[in-house]
Amino acid sequence: MQVEVKNISGKTTGKKVELADAIFAAEPNDHCIYLDVKQFLANQRQGTHKSKERAEISRTTKKLKRQKGTGGARAGSMKSPLFVGGGRAFGPRPRDYSFKLNKKVKRLARVSALSYKAKENAIMVLEDFSFDAPKTAKYAELLKNLALTDKKTLLVLGESNKNVYLSSRNLERTKVVVASDLNTYDILNATNVVLAESSLKQIETILTK
Repeated sequence: MQVEVKNISGKTTGKKVELADAIFAAEPNDHCIYLDVKQFLANQRQGTHKSKERAEISRTTKKLKRQKGTGGARAGSMKSPLFVGGGRAFGPRPRDYSFKLNKKVKRLARVSALSYKAKENAIMVLEDFSFDAPKTAKYAELLKNLALTDKKTLLVLGESNKNVYLSSRNLERTKVVVASDLNTYDILNATNVVLAESSLKQIETILTK
């Protein structure tokens, strides 16, 4: 699969790059995508939720009323979940939501996500570039030149570039990642994926091990 390389002005450079069929034209596996996205979202959860149960709240232990003869149910403690201000029954407790996922499953999920984007013609290859200083206006101009201003975009760089990252950080619907940090959720969450030319070889190396 051949794709034209564009520059930051949005014009074609005359160069074409070959996207590996093993990554960008594979048969997608929806279940692997589901598992990888599920793990990613689970890992974002702090898991620090907690409510007090009846043994943990401070209330009187005096018996509220006599055992018999009132016409109502027996009640022996204000800590009961039945009363306002009582402990919660089976409330949430701190827990770790993360779970293990095999590397091959995660790799197949990323390949599947990239293949879906390639089928939708939502992948663009950009000539390597850099900014002299962090400037949000420059990144906004880049998106405008690529006709991506109103779309969710994911820019994948070959190596970390602080100025590009800081320039994009203040804009909505944009995200900049390094090829080694590329994940299934970010690929699917973006409307368009922009790949820096230097990132292609790294993506190929990571996903064809």
